[in-house]
Amino acid sequence: MVRIRPYILYDCKEIMKLFYDTVHVINKKDYTKAQLNAWAPEKPDEEHWEKVLREHYSIVAELDNQIVGFSDMDDTGYLDHLFVHKDYQGQGIGTALLNTLESYAFMIGMEYIITHVSITARPFFIAKEFEVVKEQTVMRRGEWFTNFIMQKKTRK
Repeated sequence: MVRIRPYILYDCKEIMKLFYDTVHVINKKDYTKAQLNAWAPEKPDEEHWEKVLREHYSIVAELDNQIVGFSDMDDTGYLDHLFVHKDYQGQGIGTALLNTLESYAFMIGMEYIITHVSITARPFFIAKEFEVVKEQTVMRRGEWFTNFIMQKKTRK
């Protein structure tokens, strides 16, 4: 059974590896190798990751003492990351992480959750009742990417 718990500093290295592996395996059907390398470089900026995860509401999903997913959201309702380990896709882990974030957002009075979603993740978010606000092209580390700004109202 997957367990959702708060992020702790010691999780950062494992999260960075999960992020790199997942982007390079799961997203390769929708993005080029150059785009994947720009999105998830082999040598990540650990200081940046620690800062973001420390400053956001950050959670991890654990299964048998292994991190199998993580997510974080800032205090404006911007969902920054939601990633599930490449070997644990389709097992409800992303849904468990998102449900936890949605409960948190509702509890603190956020009206919307907003996120920038990859081509690969778009079907997941649509299935979770997020709406596409707009398609956009953004540059990251010298590479152009198509993604989608999506949102979900937290109160019905």
